[in-house]
Formats: sequence, C-alpha cells, structure tokens
Amino acid sequence: MLFYDCSTAPSPRRARMFIAEKGLEIESREISMLKGEQMSPEFLAINPRATIPVLVTDDGTVLTENLAIAAYLEELHPEIPLMGSTAEERALVLMWNTICETQGGHAIADAFRNSNPHMKGRALTGQTNFEQIPELAERAFVRVGLFFDMIEKRLGQRTFVVGDSFTLADITAFVFVDFARVIKKRVTDEHPNLLAWYEVMKARPSASL
Repeated sequence: MLFYDCSTAPSPRRARMFIAEKGLEIESREISMLKGEQMSPEFLAINPRATIPVLVTDDGTVLTENLAIAAYLEELHPEIPLMGSTAEERALVLMWNTICETQGGHAIADAFRNSNPHMKGRALTGQTNFEQIPELAERAFVRVGLFFDMIEKRLGQRTFVVGDSFTLADITAFVFVDFARVIKKRVTDEHPNLLAWYEVMKARPSASL
C-alpha cells in the first residue's frame, strides 16, 4: 500500500492517526499543499479531485476519503477495533464521525478559507477556484463555538465521544478541535470536559505524528 500524506493539513492527519493507532506501517509519500503539489499532473492522475489523504491499496484501488480508508483498514486489521465492536457501536461511531465532520470540520474550514487572506481564491478544495464569502466565515465562527459546546456536553456523560472506548470518532473530533487554532479558537477551561479529553488525546503517541 501507499499512503499520500500532507503533514500540515487536518484531513490526512486523521488517516495518519488511524494508521498509527492500528499499529500499521504503510509506505507514505508527502504531498505539500503549501507548494501546490496536489495540483501537479502526477498527483491529479492519482486523485483528480486534488484532495489528500489518498490510500492506494495493494491491488491498485484508490481510496480518497477518510471514512473509506478507515473502513478498509479496519476490515483488514480488526484488532484493536476503532469503529465499534457491535452493530450499535459501529452505527454510533459512524454517526458521531459524521457529526464531527459536518458540524466541526466543515465549520472550521469555512471560517478559515473564507477569512484568511492566504486562502484568497481558494475558498474550497479541489481544482476549481472559488472566491471567499465573508458572510460564510462569520456564520462559521458561530458554528465552531456551537461545535465546542456540543462536544463539551457529550463528554460530560462519557469518557470518549462514543462511550468508554477510543474510536475513529475521537480522532475526527480531536483533529478538528486542534485545527481550530488556525481561526484562533482554542480549548480553555470554559469547556472543562472538552479540555480534560483534549489533554488525554494529546498524550496519545498518534497525536504527535
């Protein structure tokens, strides 16, 4: 297998953490988004959508979404399970992973890409350029605050996002909460449950990759 990574972006970090938590060693290749290497003809031949991460399987199948990569690796390496052990757990992991993506990740991306001057003309990922919409950024900053509040409440009832076990949903939530620093949003003691969980997550070896 071959893993296409980018050390500065949140999406490939999610896959990188999942691979590490599985105890796997997969050959990787760095694609620098800062240098625009995702737009190179060589990379577009692999993923025409110009997004990272990408996992190319041993038989040449190209997987370009975090959930697909995680599901594939979970199927090949079911121990230790990171996507649930029962039908209910698996459903909850998928549900909370999606919630964290749509209500957390998308909001942070909208805030960052529609407000940061370095993202001018690049409000969305992919080959097509889109101009920034300041009103989207304003709304997104509010949405990020609501996301933090939601995870704070969720963690007041359990150790991890889904329950008592670390899962893919924790990886997704952690990466986005951590990446919120790019819009100057950080975890503080205003969210004590979130802060305690965040410190536990930061201490995991995979979080330093």
